[in-house]
Amino acid sequence: MNKKSDLVFIGLLSLCTVFFLGGCSDILLFNPKGPIGDAERFVIIVSIALMLIVVIPVFIMVFLFPRKYRASNTKATYMPKWSHSAKIEWVIWLVPAIIITVLGILIWNTTHRLDPYKPIVTGVKPISIEAVSLDWKWLFIYPEQNIATVNQLVFPANVPLSFRITSATVMTSFFIPQLGSQIYAMAGMQTRLNLMADETGTYLGQNQQFSGRGYADMSFKATAVSREQFEAWVQKIKQSPDRLDLSRYEKLEKPSTGYSVMSFSSVKTDLFDYIISKYNEPMAMNPDITKEGFGPMQPKTGALEKS
Repeated sequence: MNKKSDLVFIGLLSLCTVFFLGGCSDILLFNPKGPIGDAERFVIIVSIALMLIVVIPVFIMVFLFPRKYRASNTKATYMPKWSHSAKIEWVIWLVPAIIITVLGILIWNTTHRLDPYKPIVTGVKPISIEAVSLDWKWLFIYPEQNIATVNQLVFPANVPLSFRITSATVMTSFFIPQLGSQIYAMAGMQTRLNLMADETGTYLGQNQQFSGRGYADMSFKATAVSREQFEAWVQKIKQSPDRLDLSRYEKLEKPSTGYSVMSFSSVKTDLFDYIISKYNEPMAMNPDITKEGFGPMQPKTGALEKS
């Protein structure tokens, strides 16, 4: 090998790197549409950059060392009989220590700042949404508007969203990648999540926790619209002939795949609390439940909620 071939190799490697990284714009996590998703993207990028401080030199040395100390290179100084190098010791201990320290500080600060239970303060009243995981579909209840939808989440942009999330089946996870913060939905418990979209658009929402044969189809569209469009959408939903009472809910919660979008013009009062309360008795019999960090039983619903 000569210097010309080395330059060609490095050039090809650089082009391949640019080619593969060019697809990052198609990765939803790297194309956030809200403040939470944007902050989480920053954490991911910084973490990757810190790890590359170790990875890149290793790959460079994997290429350079065999070339320099190959048998045909008589000019290289080969000194196999050495046992200690203060410079190498400083590098292999100090660099990882610095990386771990920076990562620790970053994780500590962002973990508290991006707590999913922490409300997003904007001066605008948040919209309350109750999300229920079913087999294999999502039910969204708007308690303030007294409407509900299946596999369709519509909300105004630049308005905080305050979610209460539970499951009427096995544990699943609620995730809108471009808005951020995946969080679990668990039967008999409620978790909370605060998100916001800073521009209008339609984003993918999904369950990323395997939950049976219909798991792959358990997704929904999360659509951010203007405030006026949201109000018009609410009025349109209120014209629906379907009402979500207990009998209709019992049919809805039966396992099914490929469920189409549905809307309900009214919802049984405290349906979300009713869904949680169905699991009160078996959970109350388990003394270990309150040790998992979900907090004590709530007197109204028996739901377990993070305090």
